[in-house]
Amino acid sequence: MSNSIHIRVIDPNSETEIEVVAQRMRATLIEVEGEAAGTALYSMDWLRARVRWHLDSNAVAAKVFLAVDSAGEVIGHTIVRREQDAEGGEYGLVSTTYVVPSARRSGVADELLRTGEHWFRSQSLQRCETWTSSTNSKLIQLYAKHGYTQAATHAHDTTGTPMVKLERWFSKHDDAEA
Repeated sequence: MSNSIHIRVIDPNSETEIEVVAQRMRATLIEVEGEAAGTALYSMDWLRARVRWHLDSNAVAAKVFLAVDSAGEVIGHTIVRREQDAEGGEYGLVSTTYVVPSARRSGVADELLRTGEHWFRSQSLQRCETWTSSTNSKLIQLYAKHGYTQAATHAHDTTGTPMVKLERWFSKHDDAEA
């Protein structure tokens, strides 16, 4: 990754940053599901509210990380949070990741994922996961490169497209790097 890129936490008081993340959440949905389905899944009001929910420490343990270039432009984001499985075990969830097309294949997504994983380990979580459309081959490849495996599949309720769960368990070696 270029030294001119840095990762930081979103400014929770910046309506501009909240809007950028919400718009890019929409862009992700459109890229993966197509214009009609991606637009229909969630309203922009819902997406903005979802970003704000991740910023409310009384509601959820989460972080919104931004990748910012040397000009101060937000070129990517990832949202991570603590979750609990059906058995009561806690894990980290990568809720969403997006990098602007002009910055792709430059290591930005790798750095966002590493930053999210570092936060998970700082929360004493032993595994993390994300769900994505089975058609999202670029994201699946990114996660595979970082040691994630496909752990489950199910049909998406709205689109019918199969969703895959990508999962990684942290090792003691990972903890030493944190």
